[in-house]
Amino acid sequence: MLVTQYRRKIISQPMLHRLGEILKATCLKWRSEVIEFNGEPDHVHLLIDYPPDVEVSKLVNNLKTVSSRLIRKEFAEEVNRTYSKPVFWTGAYFVASTGGVTLEQLKAYVDNQRSPGD
Repeated sequence: MLVTQYRRKIISQPMLHRLGEILKATCLKWRSEVIEFNGEPDHVHLLIDYPPDVEVSKLVNNLKTVSSRLIRKEFAEEVNRTYSKPVFWTGAYFVASTGGVTLEQLKAYVDNQRSPGD
């Protein structure tokens, strides 16, 4: 889970759609795949399948860096109304492994998250 800086409710539907594209493309460069993606105005949920030799912290930091840079560029007017500094995500993130839970259960959880405007 990635959370916007100060949990500001900035993620619109068009921004959420674009974030999905950016995060999926970035994962491919890490030999990883976004299985499920959804979000709310102040955070996004990702279910990612990645190889065991990929360091999760490096993958997540790259996802945050790339998506922040592109979203701040492509949605500059919206982002600049909310943030005066070049930020988008908070410095923290939440990661959990899937042991003991089926992929279908995880997909259902991510799918059932509200979208901006719900």
